[in-house]
Amino acid sequence: MPGDFSRERRPCTATITPTLRVIVDTVFSCRSGCAACCTAPSITSPIPGMPQGKPAGVPCVQLDEALRCRLFGRPERPAFCGTLKPGPDMCGASRQDAMALLAALERATAPITLTPR
Repeated sequence: MPGDFSRERRPCTATITPTLRVIVDTVFSCRSGCAACCTAPSITSPIPGMPQGKPAGVPCVQLDEALRCRLFGRPERPAFCGTLKPGPDMCGASRQDAMALLAALERATAPITLTPR
């Protein structure tokens, strides 16, 4: 019968590694001392102290000694920064994971540069 969703549910058989279990069980918030989202991606809009934005892999000059954003919640904070939300797809299980995930995203979304022949 169309629209019949009464089929029996089967248990998930996916393998969940200990690392994945930590990620799934964690409510994500910004990881203290990480700052991967303030280092890995490029930011093309001006930042106070970086009027041309920042290249990928370079820490933002607005990070304090504890690797927290000095502009968080302030109007000078680039709009791009507000789009970054901590979660498993961006943060992984460690700062190293986050840097790798964000670097891959940076490469995947970089503009294509054409060279003349």
